Amino acid sequence: MANRKKRILILTADAGFGHRSAANALHEALTIEYGDSVKVDIINPLDDKRAPYVLRESQTDYDKWVRKAPELYKLGYEASDRAVPSAIAESALTVAMFELMRDLLRTYPPDVVVSTYPLYQPAFTGVLAVFKAKIPLVTVVTDLATVHRLWFNDRVDTLLVPTEMVRDLAMETGIPPERIQITGIPVHPEISRGTRPRKEIRAELGWEPNVFTALAVGSKRVEGLMDALNVINHFGSPLQLAVVTGKDDEMYAELQQTDWHIPNHIYEFVTNMPQLMRAADLIICKAGGLIVTESLACGLPLMLVNVIPGQETGNMEYVVEHGAGVLAETPVQVLEALAHFTRDGQAGLKKAAAAARALGRPQAAFEAARIIWESALLTSAEADLSFRSNLINLLTLNQIPWTEGESLTSEETEE
Repeated sequence: MANRKKRILILTADAGFGHRSAANALHEALTIEYGDSVKVDIINPLDDKRAPYVLRESQTDYDKWVRKAPELYKLGYEASDRAVPSAIAESALTVAMFELMRDLLRTYPPDVVVSTYPLYQPAFTGVLAVFKAKIPLVTVVTDLATVHRLWFNDRVDTLLVPTEMVRDLAMETGIPPERIQITGIPVHPEISRGTRPRKEIRAELGWEPNVFTALAVGSKRVEGLMDALNVINHFGSPLQLAVVTGKDDEMYAELQQTDWHIPNHIYEFVTNMPQLMRAADLIICKAGGLIVTESLACGLPLMLVNVIPGQETGNMEYVVEHGAGVLAETPVQVLEALAHFTRDGQAGLKKAAAAARALGRPQAAFEAARIIWESALLTSAEADLSFRSNLINLLTLNQIPWTEGESLTSEETEE
């Protein structure tokens, strides 16, 4: 049908906030740009009970691991980020998720598949190879610098990366440069529309319009934030503080009982984070890919109080080395950073803000949406039949049911 909507299937996960947020940003940008011409489905395959138990549980256990055993988490991350362990993991993922991925493609027959999570590519490309299908796969990397090898599947049609550093890492693993495009990490389109004066936004939020304002963002996986807030509460210079606890009930309750010496605004959860960022002078947070990317897109300097070993180490280094923020993991470091940012007419803060603006890519979601749309209009290359033969052998050995002549055709009626 000539006027049929293009169907885009976005695969994501809820291990942390970044993967889902990137997916939502892409959905919004695609809808804004292409309206009724596109239908977008966002699916988390790990919500399906057929997904491997260890992967399903990893979403809820993620907070526990990174908070209670960060060094053990780092050890596992680094041990698996090698060629041989990654190859073994890809084979295991192909077998473990083959049927689930096949059924998703039948239920949501797409013109293009987008993945914002690194564990889906092996099984998806395996399904395409077995069924000789021609569905383009676009992977969107959601970390700025330290990126696990599993992101770099050499059968992906297009790899969207945030920085030149990640592009170089992808090329080192064998991804052809013509398949890689630097777009930045998709952030909510609302961030790109931030043109209102800061004072106006503060007045709308009920904040003091003319006072230096720090925005702190927490969650159950952020260590050290309460210590940082205590320093800010007793800093002495005029300032106000806004805190979003990210559904951390204990932290929210503790902040409600705090003896505050400065104007403060405490939120358990918000849906207008871009607005809060545009109203602040400084953000205090962990080095997560999402929060760092959104802050840079807003031109907002960062004080990073917590870094999860592994993927977040690169995010922190990227911010600090480019002068867009500082690492302050102890109360003394927080005090030093505040003094540096606020002295001499906030010269340090202004310099960091300029560096953040230079790094930020507020249009990333729209750039990615354009590439995804163009992929939906094209036909991908024929499946690699040698890979298909090897994969069929792998599936047969692991007793995955499949018969020659089986197809991916959906029984659903086209809208």
